[in-house]
Amino acid sequence: MSSPYTSPLAAEVGPDVLDRFLRYVRIDTQAEEGVAAFPSTQKQLDLSRLLLRELEEMGAAEAALDEHGYVTATLKATDGDGAPTVGLLAHVDTSPEAAGAGVEPRVLRGYDGGAIRYPADPSLVLTPEDSPALRECVGKDIVTSDGTTLLGADDKAGVAAIMAAARYLLEHPEVPHGRVRIAFTVDEEVGRGVDLFDIQGFGADIAYTIDGADRGSIEDETFSARQAVVSFIGNNTHPGYAKDKLLNSIRMAAAFVERLPRDLAPETTAGRDGFVHPWSIAGGCDKTVVKVLARDFDDDVLEGHVQLIRRAAEDAAATVSGGRVDVEVVEQYRNMRSYLEGDGRPVQIAERAIRAAGLEPRRGAIRGGTDGARLTERGLPTPNLFAGMHEIHSTREWVCVQDMADAVATIVHLVRLWGEESSA
Repeated sequence: MSSPYTSPLAAEVGPDVLDRFLRYVRIDTQAEEGVAAFPSTQKQLDLSRLLLRELEEMGAAEAALDEHGYVTATLKATDGDGAPTVGLLAHVDTSPEAAGAGVEPRVLRGYDGGAIRYPADPSLVLTPEDSPALRECVGKDIVTSDGTTLLGADDKAGVAAIMAAARYLLEHPEVPHGRVRIAFTVDEEVGRGVDLFDIQGFGADIAYTIDGADRGSIEDETFSARQAVVSFIGNNTHPGYAKDKLLNSIRMAAAFVERLPRDLAPETTAGRDGFVHPWSIAGGCDKTVVKVLARDFDDDVLEGHVQLIRRAAEDAAATVSGGRVDVEVVEQYRNMRSYLEGDGRPVQIAERAIRAAGLEPRRGAIRGGTDGARLTERGLPTPNLFAGMHEIHSTREWVCVQDMADAVATIVHLVRLWGEESSA
């Protein structure tokens, strides 16, 4: 019987990356939106502390957990002292968009290509028709949750891949490489992952987030992103005596959402299309707040989306005589591509590493963002590499064990290849 692994290296690291992944996903690290504290939830530090301990035990240098929850460590150079320092990053937090506590991972060995059902929710079904990446995983091993929670592969698959690669490199000093810096961040899922990250102290010349999906993928482009907080202000009073007094902000909010074009919704767009997405609404008659995400790969088009939101909000407020609206727009991250165009080596060497791992590189653009987008904008070139997760932010989330092993192999080849480069 042929091996389900792409390479002998992937087969060697496969058991370790799976063991780590299963251990990490059982730790609840869900981030929370709208919290001033950093990190937004203290439970993220439960995994951060475990990673610190494991890095120390495997012999990584300079392992530390700082006051913000960032874990960092160093793999000292075995060769190539003049090579650039490579950074590897993943985030420990999970999305607040689905339940994250009490994750019970299950491993489906030798996936047969059919429908996958979840033991805790018989109505939940995963098929190759609605998750096409499954077609590439027939005969391989799939990990899902029991159906009541997300799995947490975003981004604990990336965390596990970096940790397994670090262990392999420390146990195989015959693999030549330059200095490698490791970082595990918090609060990426709520857009604050590198707000307090010390790039200069990290000391990497180039870096990679391990936070992607399809096996062999490298992404050097993201959406540019803004969020609009649209606050409709009305006037509440007793409904029995409300004539000519009540100004219902809920009606304004409903009129606003209805004015957002359906052909610009996430559910009607794909590829390089941007979108306008009302993702949260809360309030009462006197005040209703709608939060709207605006995304596009083109900054000028993104600005058009923002202006559309402003016009729709003003028009909606005018539907209620005396109604008012306030629109606050916050920039979240910028498309990293323009910052990466000056030096092609981060992408080119990643492509070589993927080929060395026995895969064909897949260049792509992220319909979202990563810590890497913010780091790239701040001066640290940080493309994104695959970790194998799919159907993220949902209870159908899954990951392929062999894809995680391929990610580990890619990291090993990546740091080896950078060790051959001059930092000049």
